[in-house]
Amino acid sequence: MAGGAALAALMSTPGLAAAASASSSVAGNSSGGIGGLSGDLAVVALAASLENLAVYAYNAGISAATAGKLGTVPPAVVSFATTAKAQHTDHAAAWNSILTAAGKRPVTVTEPTLTPVVQQKFAQVSDVTGLAQLALLLENTAAQTYQAEASKLHSTRAVATAATIQPVEMQHAAILYFALGQYPGAQDASGAPLAFNPTSLAA
Repeated sequence: MAGGAALAALMSTPGLAAAASASSSVAGNSSGGIGGLSGDLAVVALAASLENLAVYAYNAGISAATAGKLGTVPPAVVSFATTAKAQHTDHAAAWNSILTAAGKRPVTVTEPTLTPVVQQKFAQVSDVTGLAQLALLLENTAAQTYQAEASKLHSTRAVATAATIQPVEMQHAAILYFALGQYPGAQDASGAPLAFNPTSLAA
């Protein structure tokens, strides 16, 4: 399945709204929620929640792989997932440091719109390919969100954070594309390489 088509299928699967209630344990009404903020801080909070979701997903994937639930998993896949999880943890901390510097509480929840999508699709993952496709959705969503929002930010610190994190998310995506046997870069729905990174998946 082409990368773009895989992402489209993930995002358009019927019945995703029904899975929203299952997300309460991850994206519930925690004291670290993302509501009540505006301007740059709203973008920063969204970014932190996306990073938290990536950490959650990679952690779940690593646990499933090491428990033998995904069949034979090459050690390099677990190594990549472990590294990506650590980097997303660092990204979340960077975004949250902007919030705390502004006197706001850090975001400890996962992005509430994507969380039920990720939970439902992860429940259907049975092999490394499915896990890679799901991780690719998260990486592209984060990268495209930062790309779309960076030009709207006023804080130089927020701009710098977006600019330094976004390329790393695209590095992760490139590795995942390669692992799926595809061109390691942005693609259209047919899998053809794009000269410019899109923002259609931006949160």
